[in-house]
Amino acid sequence: MSRSINVLNELLVDIFNDILTIEQNALQSGEFKDLSVTEMHTIEAVSLYNKRTMSEIAMDLKITVGTLTTAINNLVKKGYVERSRSEEDRRIVYVSLTKRGKLAYRIHEKFHSNMVKETISGLSEEEEKVLVSSLEKLNKFFKSKYNLEVEKKET
Repeated sequence: MSRSINVLNELLVDIFNDILTIEQNALQSGEFKDLSVTEMHTIEAVSLYNKRTMSEIAMDLKITVGTLTTAINNLVKKGYVERSRSEEDRRIVYVSLTKRGKLAYRIHEKFHSNMVKETISGLSEEEEKVLVSSLEKLNKFFKSKYNLEVEKKET
């Protein structure tokens, strides 16, 4: 049993670190060299089509509005996001993606899509189902064990 635990631990750590490295390298070698992985994930949280409030985005990213403000300020300067005030309540500030932000979002989404397709290529339908089921259980375990919000996603 301890061999399995050691192998799983190594695999999980390696996969986590590799994905971060691959994402960072993909950004640095592409059109969006000025973005970090964290900034790219902030762009994803802003959303492709909807204007969102700072509070909504901060909640999704599990960070404070103050931390998000710094990130959004940088993304505004870089031309990826823009702010606008609500017409009904001028105190409410919305954040949305610019044309450049939407392009970065789509390219990053394609990167993830390609990564997943490569991951499952060569797997039988049964192996794919087992992989998905195992990762869902692992995800649910981590979220419940560490009091993270469990999202309901349709598959």
